Amino acid sequence: MIPVTTPTPVSFDLGAQSGVDERQKLADAAVRFEAIFARQMLSAARQAKFDNGGLFESQGTETFRQMMDDRFADVLAESGALGFGKVIEAQLAAHVAPATPGKE
Repeated sequence: MIPVTTPTPVSFDLGAQSGVDERQKLADAAVRFEAIFARQMLSAARQAKFDNGGLFESQGTETFRQMMDDRFADVLAESGALGFGKVIEAQLAAHVAPATPGKE
């Protein structure tokens, strides 16, 4: 039998985890948000199908396309090609304490 445990409460406080600079956590969150946004854009683009199916259309093909789009969104966000992550980080940086010297 698997023991039932109480879930750990989620904290949105940027200073909740020790050992990680708040500015770095903000930058990571901005990149993750940019990846989510890119996934949504790719998903919307995939909904506009220009063909009417075909010989190679299947649930497996659709699953592979979804996985490919997810990976592409991650790479796009990590590269900063769209630039949304940097803009979000810059806007929210005013609410975060300055980076600790020597941790950049």
